[in-house]
Amino acid sequence: MVVLGRVLGPYGVQGWIKIAPFTATPEALLDYDAWWLGSSDSRQWRQVSPVAGRVHSDTVIAALADIADRDAALALKGQEIAVPRDALPATAADEIYWSDLVGLRVVNRAGIVLGRVTDVTAHAAHPLLQVREEGGTRERLIPYVPAVVDAVDFDARQIEVDWGEDY
Repeated sequence: MVVLGRVLGPYGVQGWIKIAPFTATPEALLDYDAWWLGSSDSRQWRQVSPVAGRVHSDTVIAALADIADRDAALALKGQEIAVPRDALPATAADEIYWSDLVGLRVVNRAGIVLGRVTDVTAHAAHPLLQVREEGGTRERLIPYVPAVVDAVDFDARQIEVDWGEDY
């Protein structure tokens, strides 16, 4: 599953939900006929059908089949909205999905393994790779920018970076 957003809570009294989209454009979330609600941590998902929706400022509001009141919508607060990876549109040659970076090994120019990508998060200036040291507890935040990321090799399942071991 690829997480595309998170339910922030109810919107109104008729069962609509307010969503923080993780898509490049908020309206892209509305392109899917089926969503999966759940949690990446538990890997338990249930399919739901959005029946109406629209962009509201920088969020999305939506009505789901079988969610008819505020209490039912409130029960969904905090759940992630996902779709199967194969439901996503194909990428252009110079594009990637951030979710495809999760699990890749990160190696610096000296050949030192810095860890594996556990998440990619959006920040005001640029995305950040969250990299956890293998077998350890140390976590690094590495900017995902051309000045730092030398190459992404999906065949080798590796990202090469200009990043010091002691950063």
